[in-house]
Amino acid sequence: MEILADQVIHRIGLAAELYHRLIIIVAPAGAGKTTALQDIHERTGAPLINVNLELSRRLLELTGRQRALQLPRLLSEIVNAAGGDLVLLDNIELLFDVSLKQDPLRLLQGLSRNKTLVVAWNGSANSGHLTYAMPEHPEYRRYVISDLLIVSPEKSEVMSGK
Repeated sequence: MEILADQVIHRIGLAAELYHRLIIIVAPAGAGKTTALQDIHERTGAPLINVNLELSRRLLELTGRQRALQLPRLLSEIVNAAGGDLVLLDNIELLFDVSLKQDPLRLLQGLSRNKTLVVAWNGSANSGHLTYAMPEHPEYRRYVISDLLIVSPEKSEVMSGK
């Protein structure tokens, strides 16, 4: 998905002007988000992190309560250990696990204060809202688009709010 990767690379500079330096690639599963992230990784040298894999390794030995409490710190450690000013995050589904009691978008926004994050997000963006999963799904989330850049293969424009 070179076109999608080009859209993201073009917007990395725009993200630096935002309070939250967060670019979200929004599309359903199988739409080319991972391919785009791999292309961006190859072209920029930015670290590409499989969030599910890295987080699950660190959460394995913890109790359910410890997992919910430690997840924000562990995710921050993973992102900061990656180094550089640009970090690519793929496979973020674990952040939506209901048992972990997290607000995935807020977590990502907090991390994007110090680094530019490009995140693959399974869902949709329309009518000023960013969604994850379907309304009947326990992991469903719906956010007003605010202070982040959204790139979607269906839409060539970027949606941002302040």
